Amino acid sequence: MPTYIEMPKLSDTMTEGTVLKWLRKVGDKVEVGDILAEIETDKATMELEAFEDGTLGELYVQDGGKAGVGEKIAVLVAAGEKVPAKSGTTAPAAQTGDKTLEVAPTKTAVASGPEERIKVSPLAKKVALEKGVDLSVINGSGPGGRIVEKDVLAASSNASNSKSTSKVITSPKTEPKPVAFPILPPGSSTRIPLSGMRKVIAERLVTSKTTIPHFYLGMEVDAAPILSLRANLNSALEAVGQAKLTINDFVLKAVAAAVLRVPKVNASWDGDAIVEYGSVDISVAVAIEDGLITPVVRNAQGKTLAQISSEMKDLASRARSKKLKPEEYQGGTITVSSLGPFGIEGFYAIVNPPQSVILAIGSVVKKPVVGPKGDIVPGDRMTIGFSADHRVIDGAVGAAFLVELRRYLEQPALALV
Repeated sequence: MPTYIEMPKLSDTMTEGTVLKWLRKVGDKVEVGDILAEIETDKATMELEAFEDGTLGELYVQDGGKAGVGEKIAVLVAAGEKVPAKSGTTAPAAQTGDKTLEVAPTKTAVASGPEERIKVSPLAKKVALEKGVDLSVINGSGPGGRIVEKDVLAASSNASNSKSTSKVITSPKTEPKPVAFPILPPGSSTRIPLSGMRKVIAERLVTSKTTIPHFYLGMEVDAAPILSLRANLNSALEAVGQAKLTINDFVLKAVAAAVLRVPKVNASWDGDAIVEYGSVDISVAVAIEDGLITPVVRNAQGKTLAQISSEMKDLASRARSKKLKPEEYQGGTITVSSLGPFGIEGFYAIVNPPQSVILAIGSVVKKPVVGPKGDIVPGDRMTIGFSADHRVIDGAVGAAFLVELRRYLEQPALALV
């Protein structure tokens, strides 16, 4: 009997998806595990795999077409079976006798060679082919030893580094580059249809500002200790060819440490109760073309500074290419948003529901400050904006958290032990 393929729900906020590209055409035989299409959700681009064998009988949604969650986008048929006409809605299998195929994000694909079978994700396999990386020499870091994209990228990077000179080049400090926006001719206007991501962002912001009673706190911290420690660590890291640490890495580490001291900020409103979380899962705002996405550094309280830095670089890179999996940007417990790299000195952000706290991190600014002896000395200052859901958090709790956060930022070595 025919097996219908529906538009799956690939994120908690997804209501429709776009079929970016079918990777199989009508008449192709499909086996379990084959990648059928690339689907763009409101937050990411996902590969979809088949969970039943058959022949692709018809595509109900073509490349670039949209479909609501649960709507039929294609059908698989058995040999000699007639292709059914698409109905307007998905009918229950009990009424139609047809099966519905729930297509889910790719988990594992197997690349087979003449002598061995290698567990590798389809995206990792594709990247390996593009970069000429031998999968047989890679140890996978995914579940069950599966090779994932970051393993291939790391292998490719190591290969490139081994071919390059060992001389370390330090990039000079640069000002934020101006962003170029298209300029319309005088007197003209243009109407830009909303993307799925922009629709979701708009809906969530309206919900946040109209249903969550925000309150705001601000604090200025001495950033000189972070700058000094970061410079020393980066010199050592550069000497061995490792990636540099960013100021944001130190902020995330300090946030995780401060949450452990004031765990009441790591909570959400749940109607008739407040839910407090034991793990510090930090959502980090990353700007992308359609808006922003918040990949999550999970269990940040148990990770080293180096682990947080490496993980954040990987998440941010894949966020910008819309290659994150839903579990990588859903379920955070507290959010950090930084506009420091753009030169913004200070701001307040909107709470990211169902979370209760979002921290807004400004740039490090050189300014005259009052020294310990009452004299005026040059200083490096960073402003932190704290926005919170007043149903969950009181002002005194927010203030206590900021005091702890400032302690870990001004004495960054404390967060490392």
